Amino acid sequence: MARSISRDESEADVLQEAGQRTLHIGADNPIRISSGHRILHHDGKCSRPHGHNYEITVEVSGELTEEGWVVDKGDVTDVIDAWDHRFLVEEGDPLVDAFEQAGDGDALVVLDHPPTAEVMSVLLEQRMLEAFPDTVSDVSVSVSETGELCATY
Repeated sequence: MARSISRDESEADVLQEAGQRTLHIGADNPIRISSGHRILHHDGKCSRPHGHNYEITVEVSGELTEEGWVVDKGDVTDVIDAWDHRFLVEEGDPLVDAFEQAGDGDALVVLDHPPTAEVMSVLLEQRMLEAFPDTVSDVSVSVSETGELCATY
């Protein structure tokens, strides 16, 4: 339930007692990254290497930090940017060896699961929670692979 603020409270009291807040990032202007991937054990065209211009939105809930925010937006984009202009593959994909032999091993992000939008949203949430301060209680990430496909965990 939302907490109401009385006229008698000082600014310091209000901030100290602000409770859980939610920061929305990318709601009207999603964070965009370009990444390649393939779904190794898929029977269709997604088994071929290809890329997407992903659109990502994030909601972060938690207590206000001393800096006055739930989380620094730069910390959010740092996690997402680690996948920008990279190729996402599942562990065991023969492309791992091919990229490494070509000297492009640093262009890979090797995941334990297929690099679907659904998996990407879960893993980005996990990585953000690990990177964010303990004042953050919840993270929700939406990954849009195309205009028709969006995954939210």
